[in-house]
Amino acid sequence: MAKATPGVLASFEHIDAACDTIRALREKGHRKLTVYYSHPNHELEEACGHATSPVRLFTLIGGLTGTTAAFAMQIWMNRDWPLLVGGKPIVAIPAFVVIGFELTVLIGSLATLFGTFLLSVGMRNKGVIYDGRFSDDRIGVFVPAGGAEAAGVEKMLREAGAVEVKHAAA
Repeated sequence: MAKATPGVLASFEHIDAACDTIRALREKGHRKLTVYYSHPNHELEEACGHATSPVRLFTLIGGLTGTTAAFAMQIWMNRDWPLLVGGKPIVAIPAFVVIGFELTVLIGSLATLFGTFLLSVGMRNKGVIYDGRFSDDRIGVFVPAGGAEAAGVEKMLREAGAVEVKHAAA
């Protein structure tokens, strides 16, 4: 079992209060915040400073690999076992487009799945407390802090409009 990370978990009902709090915490130097929310929200993502997901790179590389593999495979097979059909050239690119498209989608989607899994496992928050209401109607903000710093963070979160504040001890 993972060791608990010491910190403060605040629960917010309103997005504006959570966004303002996140911005204030980031300005005070708290960069390792964990924010829980039930659905995508551009205001929260902007406040958290999330960058563009690197999963798109996995998708691009997978798609290009699929396209290259499909065309290379078909050209290799047609040159290895040439069949003249209706006077077409042995390597007829228009006939290869359908297989190329299918393999692009297949390998691209598998690479996206792999990238999502790889990055999710690498970024998971072990030892960070969680409340099930964050999957429903609340917004959670976890701030890693210990000792006297935790008391200051708790005071700030309560003043910012947190409905509930919990401490996680190490």
